[in-house]
Amino acid sequence: MSEGYTDVTMADSTHSQGQCCGPIRETLSRVGDKWSLLIISILSDAPLRFNELRRRIDGISQRMLTRTLRELERDGLVTRTVTPTTPPSVEYALNDLGRSLLEPVKALVTWTMANYPQISKSQQRFDKRLKSI
Repeated sequence: MSEGYTDVTMADSTHSQGQCCGPIRETLSRVGDKWSLLIISILSDAPLRFNELRRRIDGISQRMLTRTLRELERDGLVTRTVTPTTPPSVEYALNDLGRSLLEPVKALVTWTMANYPQISKSQQRFDKRLKSI
């Protein structure tokens, strides 16, 4: 174990990591996937109907949008409201929990925009190095 954590036994450390890793991994896989982040950021402005969301997200299929919205609703981040019209109108909105995710999402987007040139250069150097092998 690293210095500073010598008072924690390996069994206790493993047990607590095992208990928290599952929920953390599951939650991060949901909020960290590209479609969820895009949907959350787009819904930050206002509630939207399904087709409007689909038009705003380049490259997402109807099936993937439906699946992602269902998962976000299941996780308690998005609210689905059906208005009984003909045909029924369905609107999606961030709820309080979803809105609480906006600050970290915006921070991640800001970080990505600031660091993308450096990341892109690193990727190019790496790819060039692989080609020369």
